Parts: sequence; C-alpha cells; structure tokens
Amino acid sequence: MSDATRRSGPGLDTSVPNVARMNDYFLGGKDNFAADRRAAEKVLAIAPEVRDMAREANAFIGRAVRFLVGEGVTQFVVIDSGLPTQNNVHQVARSLDSGARVAYVAADPVVLSHARALLATDDRTAVVEGHVLNPDALLADPGLRRLVDLDLPVAVIIRSALQFIPDEDDPFKSVSVLRDAVAAGSYFVIGHAVFDVRPEAAGPLVDVYRQVLGRAEDASRTSAEVLRFFDGLELVEPGLVYARHWRPDNPLSTLGRQKTWSMGGVARKTGH
Repeated sequence: MSDATRRSGPGLDTSVPNVARMNDYFLGGKDNFAADRRAAEKVLAIAPEVRDMAREANAFIGRAVRFLVGEGVTQFVVIDSGLPTQNNVHQVARSLDSGARVAYVAADPVVLSHARALLATDDRTAVVEGHVLNPDALLADPGLRRLVDLDLPVAVIIRSALQFIPDEDDPFKSVSVLRDAVAAGSYFVIGHAVFDVRPEAAGPLVDVYRQVLGRAEDASRTSAEVLRFFDGLELVEPGLVYARHWRPDNPLSTLGRQKTWSMGGVARKTGH
C-alpha cells in the first residue's frame, strides 16, 4: 500500500487528478494516485523538463528563505504550500534561526490534511485554510495571527499558485492587497512558470491543466507579465530570473543543463 493510499482519508476522490499530488509525482514522491500520475505523464510528454522545474522551484524557495533569515526575517507566510516535502520552509528557516515561525496556507484539502498531520505537534507552525484570491480572510485567520505579527516584517511566499490563476480572477489585485497589509521591510517571494522560451508548449500544457482544474481560461504568462506581481515592491538582485539562476549555491551548477522555464524573484516592501 502506498503512502497516498494510507493517507487518502474519507471523502477524497482519488480518481480526479490534483495539482499538488502531480507536483509530488514530479518530485519523486509517493503521495499521489493513478489519476495524478496519468495527468503528470501527459505534462511530461509535452515538456519533460517539468520534472527539473519542480526541483529547481523547490531549491529556489530554499535559497530565498536562507537569504531572508539573513536579512533578519523570522516570520513567514507560505501560500499554496504544496504537499510536505524535504526542506520545508520551517526546516530551512530554523536551521538558521530556531525561533522562526511559519504559517502554511492552502486551499487544497489534500495539502491541508497532510500538512496538519505532519505539523500537529509543532507550536511554531500553523496550517490554515485560505486562498491567495481571498487575501483579507487569509490574513485574518486566527491560526495565522497566532504566529504572525503583521506590524513586523514578514516574508510572504507564493510558490506556484499564481501560475494557475487566469487574469480574469485578477490575481494582481490580490497580491497588491497582501502587499499593502504587511509592514515595511517585508518581503515577497514569487515563483511562476513562463513560456518565453517554449511558446509552442503553452497551448498543450494549458489544455492539460484546464482539464485538471476544470477551468476554461488560459493562465499562461510571459516573464514581462509575471513582473507585474512585483509592482510597488523593490526587487532584490538578481531580480526576476529563471529559478536556477537566483543566487545559486554554486554558479557552475547552472551551466550545461537542460533549459527550463520556471522563474523566481524576491522583492522588498519599502516605505511606510
């Protein structure tokens, strides 16, 4: 019996693919079902580099968290946290500052159940239900506010949720609400796939995710469009770049690798 089967729980429809479990499959995890694997294989048939992109996106978040702790940030809000993996935000942050506090936010019941089971005895983490498109409710959640003081700098990490939200839902406005709600000195970390170098893959991949998400709109974006999420913020060097190029631990590791197209950026809220 797989880990996913043991953890499926009552009321979970395992016949419907799930983005979080698909990403778990890309990362080599075991918390996925046959429907997730079939959908993920459709993605990989179009763009085999997606597996590398998932790993690079995770590594980018880890490097960003280390940078932020170095800047004195000790509280984190992780939106669209994904299924728990190795090197979660709280683990990376606490390897440098044992007092770091992390609130994980997810709308996906699969992610919520897994994360709550993993972190049930950790009083410096919270797992709360919320969605980036409902920023006011997200920030008002009692579980989040128990750990996070919005009058002090906080790091808001949006791993990949935005790349699945079409412009029709105005995710740019939602990010601006979050930006306005946090204190000066706060940071935003945003990851997003783009299609600048693989425009031919956009249509087929969008079709797969339309089926998975049950939506008709196209949420694909270019790097210039993703840059809008950082409006009103000051990007730190090297800016919005492909994930593996954001402050790599070893610059040589970015050479001679398959081209991928997942981007990441870190930006600071300045002023009042």
